[in-house]
Amino acid sequence: QVRVVESGGGLVQSGGSLRLSCAASADGFEITSMAWQRQAPGRQREFVADITTAGAANYAESVRGRFTISRDSAVDTIYLQMNSLEVEDTGVYFCGATRISGRMPVTSWGQGTRVTVSS
Repeated sequence: QVRVVESGGGLVQSGGSLRLSCAASADGFEITSMAWQRQAPGRQREFVADITTAGAANYAESVRGRFTISRDSAVDTIYLQMNSLEVEDTGVYFCGATRISGRMPVTSWGQGTRVTVSS
């Protein structure tokens, strides 16, 4: 079982910055990639960014150029630096850690951390 814990959410004004952190407790599993998703009020959960062990990153179009995902693979921790925040970035941000189990990817998700951007 992989446990995932997010932190760093809060209230910030539009144009401000926040840094989210996510730590995975692998318990002997090898984490292959980690990701951020978010869910805005009344909307479906959506992809934000992900990063592989090698450091290859992908971003949703809506955050590219404003958000940066980074990873400390030695401790299975990732970060999401969020700059130029917009009201539309408000939501609960979830972190996921993926491992391979029986040749299949299995992702464990945390409980989420809330980000509120005020106008």
